[in-house]
Amino acid sequence: MAGSTEKARDGVGRERFLADAAARGLQVEVVERPAAKSLGEAAHILGISPADIVKSLVVKHKDGTFLFALIPGDRQISWPKLRQLVGVNKLSLPPADVALEATGYERGTITPLGSTHPWPVYADAAVTGRRISMGAGAHGFSAFVDADALTAALDAVVADISEPA
Repeated sequence: MAGSTEKARDGVGRERFLADAAARGLQVEVVERPAAKSLGEAAHILGISPADIVKSLVVKHKDGTFLFALIPGDRQISWPKLRQLVGVNKLSLPPADVALEATGYERGTITPLGSTHPWPVYADAAVTGRRISMGAGAHGFSAFVDADALTAALDAVVADISEPA
């Protein structure tokens, strides 16, 4: 039964993702793919470089609110840069169950598009100017989208917020 519950939740997540993209006038291409054990494996399956996969990370403020950080797959969050940009002295990655509660998406499927709450979006400057892949709200699916159109549609703050992994 757990498998059928997961499939139903994934279907709803993908529908939320697609509906939000459509409402924003954002063109996305969703592709089904086999499960991947790592970001590198997902990139290989999709025939792209790890840098072209953008991780949608849920970041928690000390006050209990959240933000999304969009980071290229070959990089990681620079906590000092992100804290300075946001103007706070403490940010953290929440546990998986907290991220699910904050967004309606499980880790590995998280995207700002269709999130159950419209948290602010901060995109690393390295994601711009190209076609990227990102979570599509469901396991076994990836979405391709123009990064510049995505950041504009999300009204994202674009800045240098990452460092090499």
